Amino acid sequence: METETQRKIDETVRRILEESDMDQLTESKIRKQASQELALDLNKPPFKAFVKQVVESFLEEQQRKQEQEENDDESKPADDEGNQEREYDDNGDLVICRLSHKRKVTVQEFKGKPLVSLREFFTKEGKELPTSKGISLTEEQWSVFKKNIPAIEKAIQKMESRIN
Repeated sequence: METETQRKIDETVRRILEESDMDQLTESKIRKQASQELALDLNKPPFKAFVKQVVESFLEEQQRKQEQEENDDESKPADDEGNQEREYDDNGDLVICRLSHKRKVTVQEFKGKPLVSLREFFTKEGKELPTSKGISLTEEQWSVFKKNIPAIEKAIQKMESRIN
């Protein structure tokens, strides 16, 4: 494969990745879109392998950037009051992040113990209220879950590679 062709494929695939919703994107969709834009059949073995390599490289770079941003956030100085700006829900629980319009991750206290909750919410009379759809993890359960995230990511990648 020519260097110029590799450069064009790399640029096109990276642009598609940057402009797309990563939750909806698959390697197959990337190849299809890039094939149309470049007028090349990227499903042929040498191209397919190269696209896979570009996608994996891009994802690794994004993960490194995210980790760096998280490290930067942790080292940011607090505001004048000594607290970083935080969001709390209607129950007074700390909102760590929103996974979607209806789902969020919170840290709450129950019977004097902290819980990490991944839960779906609904709105009633202007208040966000939790549903029974979700899970609350104790510190011990959260610790076990965190340690297994690399295995989960590996299993997802393996599954996606079989699908693509």
